[in-house]
Amino acid sequence: MKYSNYLQLWAVLLMVLSLASCQNRQQTKHAAIPVIQQVDSFYVAASVRALEVVDDQTVWFAGSGGHYGYTEDGGGTWTNNVIREDTLVPHFRSIAVTKQAVFLLSIGSPALLYRSTDKGANWQIVYREDHPSAFYDAMAFWDEKEGIAIGDPTDGCMSVIITRDGGVSWNKVPCSKLPSTIEGEAAFAASNSNVAVSGDKAWMVSGGEQSRVFYSIDRGRSWSVFETPVVQGGAMTGIFTVDFWDEKTGIVFGGDWEDKERFFQNKAVTTDGGQNWSLISDGKYPGFRSCVQYVPGGKGQEIMAVGIPGIAYSNDGGQNWHSLSEESYYTLRFGSSINTAWLAGNWKIGKIQWE
Repeated sequence: MKYSNYLQLWAVLLMVLSLASCQNRQQTKHAAIPVIQQVDSFYVAASVRALEVVDDQTVWFAGSGGHYGYTEDGGGTWTNNVIREDTLVPHFRSIAVTKQAVFLLSIGSPALLYRSTDKGANWQIVYREDHPSAFYDAMAFWDEKEGIAIGDPTDGCMSVIITRDGGVSWNKVPCSKLPSTIEGEAAFAASNSNVAVSGDKAWMVSGGEQSRVFYSIDRGRSWSVFETPVVQGGAMTGIFTVDFWDEKTGIVFGGDWEDKERFFQNKAVTTDGGQNWSLISDGKYPGFRSCVQYVPGGKGQEIMAVGIPGIAYSNDGGQNWHSLSEESYYTLRFGSSINTAWLAGNWKIGKIQWE
């Protein structure tokens, strides 16, 4: 073969290898955008903002009018029931499930925290608060023994109650242990997700006149607070939801409930455990969202957010987002993998399965 033919052959081979390399980089840079196979909705006679997914088959919910229920077969059948307290009808926006018990926490005053160890056949009130400003928003557990519930300010600080005995008893953290709030600063009971825990740490978020992140390194025994660039100053503006991938990487989401298409100053991330926050995808889709969650197995890069309207997904840590559906939901939780996601909204519970 002539020397010139060798050169031509090598040129072709190099071009092919270069194209293959580029294609491989493009294919491995980000995870594929999931395609929704179906969004099945199950009717429930309540507005549901509290959802707890134990695994892909077992899901608990709680909502307005004292309604609660669960499935143990992936939504094939549901057990539904209602709690009444004499003439009082509790409305639930917080739920937590441990191996030993289920917990439901009502909004408004009196705040009532129920505990059941027999799948809701019997309930015991383990905490009651009659402060006229009591309004609890979200609940989470670090482990089987220690849990936290947070709510709107009373007496100049956020409401925080803690259990150290598996939810048998709860005690309120005194304002001397918490940063002060300002008039008009509160929390939004939108999706049972304005508190997050990881390791020994906890984060709770506020909105209204200020959008801040309250932070504990010792399971709620002491607290500090950090500013964020999320929109603030209006009654329905601020952070509605928070999630952490690990003790360093987290995301907050929200916006303006009265201007849901506002794309500015409504989503931010941290890489230092919440001390500093940077806006992401600012001025771009999506607008307001009431719940954000990291996708299991997504290495902190895959994130899903739901709200009114629609389900949004990011595969690059929140820098860019894609619309998966225009279905409106309040809250979102995953099972053990991305294969199934559970959602809840107004008079419905949704289930996503991927192709």
